[in-house]
Amino acid sequence: MTVKIAVAGSKGRMGQLIMEEIRKFEDLELVAGFDLLGVGDPLDGGVSVSDSSDLADVLQKSGAQVLIDFTTPIATVENVRVAANLGVNLVVGTTGFSEDQKKEMARAIEGRVAAVISPNFSVGVNLFWKLIEVAARSLEGYDIEVIEAHHRNKMDAPSGTAAEAVKVLAKATGRIEVVYGREGRGLRGDEIGVHAVRAGDIVGDHTVLFAGPGERLEIKHQAHSRQAFASGAVRSARWVTGIPNGIYAMADVLDQK
Repeated sequence: MTVKIAVAGSKGRMGQLIMEEIRKFEDLELVAGFDLLGVGDPLDGGVSVSDSSDLADVLQKSGAQVLIDFTTPIATVENVRVAANLGVNLVVGTTGFSEDQKKEMARAIEGRVAAVISPNFSVGVNLFWKLIEVAARSLEGYDIEVIEAHHRNKMDAPSGTAAEAVKVLAKATGRIEVVYGREGRGLRGDEIGVHAVRAGDIVGDHTVLFAGPGERLEIKHQAHSRQAFASGAVRSARWVTGIPNGIYAMADVLDQK
């Protein structure tokens, strides 16, 4: 069975890579692309870029089964609402949502469609989250620092991947205090430290440092290409068709839960 896919943000870096990934598979078909820029530009298979404001109309006419969205928080929330009302399943890789925006998306999705929502679709990063959970449970009392680095144009800090790492670590250790950056004087508390670097064209580096008496352990993931994210997103688009409605994570796609 061919899975018909629409891509929101089709002119962006991730959108381009996702469409490139779709082309690799005979059972996947790009049926629509949306953006605010380049409207009318040709894409694959006779498809051209549609204005994002025409999302509902084009999704219906194209017969899209899945919408992959890597755009901005405000745009994604609206795209999720429109797609869910039409019964179009979702793969969402946008980051930087507020808690209210997350709740709004959940309300839109509930009972209507299946959605895979993840701050990172890399297979390696999802294993990274599992590894830091195991380490955090084993290294009781160790100091924990999260360090992430991205390109100079990334808008949100810390990254969605780092924020998810903090959630994993907090749950594993019971620590509730999180400190973002440090300055001045004062002793370190029983906290999780978080540091964000924005420089050059770094695709994405994430390190969790566990430091104890006489030793330290570092668990690190480095993304050398955004293709890793595109591959995971397209894998999720195939997986999300034909499953019960609800909100899923990339760990579900990888059967890690």
